Amino acid sequence: MHRLSMTIRTFIFLIVFIYPATRTSAQDLTRYVQPLAGTAAATTASALRHGESTELLANTIPAVTMPFGMTQWTPQTQLTEKKCLAPYYYRDTIFKGIRGSHWLSGSCTQDYGSFTVMPLTGALKTTGYGVRFKHTDEKTTPYEYRVNLQDQNLLAAVTATPRCGIMQFTMEEAGNLYLLITPNSDYNEGFIKIDTGKNEIYGYNPAHRIYQGWGKKAGFSGYFVIRFEKMAESKGTFAGDKIFSADSIMNQPGIGAYAGFRMARGEKLILRIGTSFTGFDGARKNLDTETAAINYETAVNNSKAVWEKTLGRIRVETDNEQDKEIFYTSYYHAMQQPRLFSDVDGLYPMFATDYKNAQLSKGAYYDDFSMWDIYRAQIPLFEILSPSLINDLVSSLVLKGKQGGWMPIFPCWNSYTSAMVGDHTVSVISSAYLKGIRDYDAEEAYGIVRRNAFELPANKEEYLDGKGRRALTSYLKYHYIPLEDSVKDAFHKQEQVSRTIEYAYDDYALAQFAKALNKKSDYYMLIKRAGYYANVFDKKTGMVRARHADGSWITPYYPDTRVSYITEGTPRQYTFYVPQDVKGLAKLMGGANKLESSLDSLFIKNEYWHGNEPGHQIPFMYNYTASPWKTQQRVRKILAEEYSSGPGGLGGNDDAGQMSAWYIFASMGFYPVDPVSGEYILCTPVFDKVSLSLPNGKTFQIICHQTGRSAGYISRATWNGAPYTNNFITYNNIMQGGTLELYLQDTPDKVWGSKTVNQPGKMAK
Repeated sequence: MHRLSMTIRTFIFLIVFIYPATRTSAQDLTRYVQPLAGTAAATTASALRHGESTELLANTIPAVTMPFGMTQWTPQTQLTEKKCLAPYYYRDTIFKGIRGSHWLSGSCTQDYGSFTVMPLTGALKTTGYGVRFKHTDEKTTPYEYRVNLQDQNLLAAVTATPRCGIMQFTMEEAGNLYLLITPNSDYNEGFIKIDTGKNEIYGYNPAHRIYQGWGKKAGFSGYFVIRFEKMAESKGTFAGDKIFSADSIMNQPGIGAYAGFRMARGEKLILRIGTSFTGFDGARKNLDTETAAINYETAVNNSKAVWEKTLGRIRVETDNEQDKEIFYTSYYHAMQQPRLFSDVDGLYPMFATDYKNAQLSKGAYYDDFSMWDIYRAQIPLFEILSPSLINDLVSSLVLKGKQGGWMPIFPCWNSYTSAMVGDHTVSVISSAYLKGIRDYDAEEAYGIVRRNAFELPANKEEYLDGKGRRALTSYLKYHYIPLEDSVKDAFHKQEQVSRTIEYAYDDYALAQFAKALNKKSDYYMLIKRAGYYANVFDKKTGMVRARHADGSWITPYYPDTRVSYITEGTPRQYTFYVPQDVKGLAKLMGGANKLESSLDSLFIKNEYWHGNEPGHQIPFMYNYTASPWKTQQRVRKILAEEYSSGPGGLGGNDDAGQMSAWYIFASMGFYPVDPVSGEYILCTPVFDKVSLSLPNGKTFQIICHQTGRSAGYISRATWNGAPYTNNFITYNNIMQGGTLELYLQDTPDKVWGSKTVNQPGKMAK
């Protein structure tokens, strides 16, 4: 009871205090957010050259939500929860309802536990009910979606709280209004019931696993409770085109419930919707706490106020309005996941269990970590902006490892998936600990991530379930993964070279964690393993290359072709994935000059692919050479060519905000090539001034002094007024607050930041 009352007080605080303070803000930042960005196929040159099929889709949705909210409310143009099929695409012209969605933003995965509310005027239909719409009939913002369904003489709108939604339907002509509520199960499962006494319709959609364990029960469901402000005059259930008078239905294809209302012209019907992953009680508690005391207009204003305050943590100044649109849209996209999974009272579904719930003692529980992607920039962004959020994320990861026995590789759907390659949860946990974010049991956290790096499950069943690193036995035996190990017990099979060099990075991350905890024996073993990337580097070709168990190299060798031993890319592209030891890579190549020429070759050949995350650090690697001006040049070009404010303006899957977070960092002028190190590589901002409001009350600013509008090269810099010659900045610099001033000119300055002493350090030993 104490916890619930505290949650209510916190929510009321947001309502009463944040919104009035935000109304007087000098900028209306939400007006720059374009939720339709990324809902069409990519139009960028890199995507068209390197992307294939669904890789050309950013797969974002016009989500109405709170930052990191439980449920996203989106217009629906696609009916199913099928993999790689987002609920909404810009190309579509038929509106099929408003979905309470758990789509992994910008991904090629699938929705789960979702449900849809479809409004209809006139006669009742339970199939073929889609309605034509035009984009000019839509208003999309982070805090509200509105659409004018002209063929229905109906206005539909939705807004959000952290765990709930409120919908409003306005009749433009008197008549019948029917609402169809459908659990969107592709497994012909689910349940829905009408409770006339409570004026509610409630139901659930069971979640299922994907990747390892595909199709098995995920051990939780998406629950919803819908409460009407007006009593329905007719009601019933249906399965496809069959309509029933029964008040409940379950486990049949195309099930749903309907409620009919006689409406006057101009009359509004309000629905309050609670969602939860723990059960109907959780959904009702969430509904009562977050929506019962406010009307629709207040909810819209509250949601806008939260978004204004959150977006206002970063202020950018420029005369280029499009750059502001891209920036704040990226910021919005970077706050879709990880997803809030706990109820207002701290109840949450236990990880990888059979419909069991647990109670938090503090904080909040999160899931849907697209970990192959977001450890690079999206998580590091919030290490700066919200360390308390990062603490909750790390605590959630530790709970998952504790409850399941193993740290998940790609923790989504609150289950083991073992998707993609690498084991990057350790990067997030180690990075947080090293940055002083430590309100959790560090020894327990270390023990769980260490187990992934040194052990395998005792039985095949657990391994097949997705627990433990794939191909760890080969990695430890050969110090690389040979071609003879096809990694058959994985969704991503083979990809041996990519696995090898990503495990090397993860071992480096774990080594730094071990060092901080004074675990010297582990540290020395792990830091040696962090150099295993060199075992798949062929000095003859100057690139990574697959090897057989006897040490021989694969032949023939195709550096610029997609091959089975590389994850979603080419050997040339993956050669540069050594974020922990760029100087070590340079040494293998023959020195920093050779690294520079290899980077030049990648760009000259148009082989840089921005749409795939393992290349995101590449443009910044010139800062490890004598030519940091080339980083400034390349990053500016990518920012200009790979992002726009239109529906096709993202060059590939946004992957839970990683593509967007790259833009945020790069456009501000710094980027975490190695997130664990706490070093951020400097480049040229696109803004005149950037101000980050830090949670400790301090401000970090970057101010650009330009000789002209086209000035894009750094000639000198100062930090709090003193000369600054390093071509990187540190986490401690940023978090203590201060002002970095960059003096820009039209031509490259080949001296600033070019000395070895001014470059980021080599791999920590």
